[in-house]
Amino acid sequence: MAYINDVATEFAIGILKLANELYEKKEFILSKQIARSGTSIGANLAESQGAISQKDFLNKQYISFKECKETLYWLHLIKEMKYVSEDKILLLEKQCRHIHFMLNKSILTIKSKLE
Repeated sequence: MAYINDVATEFAIGILKLANELYEKKEFILSKQIARSGTSIGANLAESQGAISQKDFLNKQYISFKECKETLYWLHLIKEMKYVSEDKILLLEKQCRHIHFMLNKSILTIKSKLE
């Protein structure tokens, strides 16, 4: 689990840098949205480490999974609006999809153990 937390932390740093760049361009709404969803992934993963049950752990994983999907949406929108270089967005999208993939595997594994 440490690996996914490290990846999520690295991703959150990239997202905060992007949010700052958007904020400087007076794109306040997108800046706030991408910062919130992009950092929420790692925050929920960290919270899952203190889960009181497997179901609680699974719930936090699901929240991170959903935040990943939302973050991908915001990244897509930012890319389409051409607010920042496409290379920056493509790297963040790749990282987000990687986290999404890892979360999906984790969720499937936990669900199979609970059944």
